[in-house]
Amino acid sequence: MTARKCLGWAGTAILLVAGCQSYAPMPLTRQASLAEHLSDLQFGNMPQPLSIEAVSLLAAANNPDLKAARSEIGIAAAQVLQAGILPNPSLGAGYAFLLGGPGTTAAVSASLTEDIKSLVTLSARRQSAVAAAQQINASLLWQEWQTISKARLLVVDIVEGGREQRQLEKTLAVLAARLAGERRALAQGNATLTDIVPALTAVADTKKQIDDLERQQETRRRDLDVLLGLAPTVALPLDNRLDLPPIDTATVAAILPTIGDRRPDLIALQLGYRSQEEKVRAAVLAQFPALVIGPSGGRDTTDVRSGGPQITMDLPIFDRNQGNIAIEKATRRKLHDEFTARLATARAEVTSMLADLAMIARQIETVKKQVDDLREAKKEAEAAYRARNLDERSYIDVIVSVQTKEIELIALHQLSLEQQVAIATLIGAGMPPAVMPQIAALR
Repeated sequence: MTARKCLGWAGTAILLVAGCQSYAPMPLTRQASLAEHLSDLQFGNMPQPLSIEAVSLLAAANNPDLKAARSEIGIAAAQVLQAGILPNPSLGAGYAFLLGGPGTTAAVSASLTEDIKSLVTLSARRQSAVAAAQQINASLLWQEWQTISKARLLVVDIVEGGREQRQLEKTLAVLAARLAGERRALAQGNATLTDIVPALTAVADTKKQIDDLERQQETRRRDLDVLLGLAPTVALPLDNRLDLPPIDTATVAAILPTIGDRRPDLIALQLGYRSQEEKVRAAVLAQFPALVIGPSGGRDTTDVRSGGPQITMDLPIFDRNQGNIAIEKATRRKLHDEFTARLATARAEVTSMLADLAMIARQIETVKKQVDDLREAKKEAEAAYRARNLDERSYIDVIVSVQTKEIELIALHQLSLEQQVAIATLIGAGMPPAVMPQIAALR
């Protein structure tokens, strides 16, 4: 072999190696921890107290699970890249030393072939990968919607739970005053132990309600901290004004027929179906027999030189890819039925929640009327008590009745807000927008 040929082969080898990537280790991080301060978060320096929308933004930007899920986008992009890469041609070469006989030289042969079947299915495989990547994007957006919804619900429960707790503490103060009066009457011999048992029971029951609510509130605050990527000991300053996206029944009813192209989970199902459609197409195209074609040439030991095309083809007598086609078609049918069922369920959920919201609104109006009536009764009872026409026990009973009904009203308001958050999640109100990609965008 001459020096020029050696340099040529060496240069070719260097070019091939230069196009390859090298391995680099990526050790696990063992010092990962939640942020200790709100300012450590992305967008953590926004004005305080935090509105419900500010908390939603912090959740979408900093939730640890969302950060991990976003890495799937890189995987999907790599799969699209891999699906679009052309198959490598095959290079064959042979050299046979002359060991004896009438020959005059060594035999040499070479061939360069390409798998045509891989080229036939390339477009369908690439479009399937693109649709699958779009599906991952839509699924990630749905996960963001779910995280925002959890953050909103926690804020609603914390704020409304605080209102309920303050109202319970007012009730406890009134009941404690009543119990103190009963005890004074008992000490003066104007009451028996049996007379103060109801007051003792009422104080104990209210105190238990407060204790239970305090534990529940603490759990909610810790859950919200962790949802935002904060240590569970961080105290978040929350705005008591809950400005939620308005839910208009007529508007929701108008957009309900298009919910399939608005909700990310339904969009993800459609994109998964598109990906499967392309897999079916690829399976049908794969009926094309395995065909390898390319030029070949060489010389024999008598120095006779020859060249021409080389073709290798499977004979589709037994395997015509019918098994894979049946599998892909059955999978497509499953995805078709799954989307149809999910779409029907989604529309039914929204319709049902709108009915529940309307029912809760009617209940709120009824309880408001009862609260107003009890407040008027409280004014009359206060005047009668000052005129000594009503005893202290009866007066306190009226006050407790008002406060109990006000707690019921707070609970209904909380339920209504939770329902609004759920509906907003299902229709995308106040959420990052989702748009169904056009088919052309996938080609």
